[in-house]
Amino acid sequence: MIIRKQQDQGLAILGQTDHSRFVGQLAAHWGNAEFDAPQPYESVVRAATFHDYGWLRYETAPLFNDKTGQPYPFLEVPLTATQMGSYQWSLDWMADIDPYSGLIVSTHRTGLWKGRYGTIKHPMGYNLRQPSADIETFIARNEAWQRDTRAKVDDGKFWTNYRLMQVWDLLGLYFCCQDPYEDHIEPVPVRYASGDESGVRLAMKPLGARKVAFDPFPFDVRPCRVQLSIKRLPAKSFRNGDEFRRAYFQAGPEVVEFELV
Repeated sequence: MIIRKQQDQGLAILGQTDHSRFVGQLAAHWGNAEFDAPQPYESVVRAATFHDYGWLRYETAPLFNDKTGQPYPFLEVPLTATQMGSYQWSLDWMADIDPYSGLIVSTHRTGLWKGRYGTIKHPMGYNLRQPSADIETFIARNEAWQRDTRAKVDDGKFWTNYRLMQVWDLLGLYFCCQDPYEDHIEPVPVRYASGDESGVRLAMKPLGARKVAFDPFPFDVRPCRVQLSIKRLPAKSFRNGDEFRRAYFQAGPEVVEFELV
């Protein structure tokens, strides 16, 4: 879960699955005369939309940190055997639906422990902490599956699609983790035929609380409108996990729309 502490407003909470669906919107609208659209479109957009569904089980019973009186931010959630099993379930689920989508999602998951496989120069945040021995085993098992699957389904576009997945994931975190601010992502792929490391600097500049200018502009409609679902909780801290989860389940979803120009 993404936890945003807002002064005098309590907590804004976003599920990782809400982040995931938001990222899917960005992927679905990616592409114009300057940027190639996703190829193959359906498999790539499907992967983007469901890339974080390994958190689906967690969101039914989010953990509570007794020391802080708040739920765990997503980068601090204890990676229990149950959570690792949920990750594996989501990778197997997606691969069963569409092996190409599954390959993107699986490589994205293992890449978070490996610096996104060196594909992003900026920003460098949001990478996971040093993996434990159990996580190393998880990575090795899934990387072996990835190698076998790439040999069967890669049409020469896979690593560009993996890089695009990183860009969209970081854009999703840019919008989900705080109010928009001036920043950039690089390198961002422009063409499939340009090689695995080429790309441009994609700059984001807020023009208001819900309006962000992109330079260059990568989407297929101007302006591009995307929506994010969040929950707002009235308290900044809670006495225990039961109290937090009651407030979490009672909070209605609020849809926030962003205008990308």
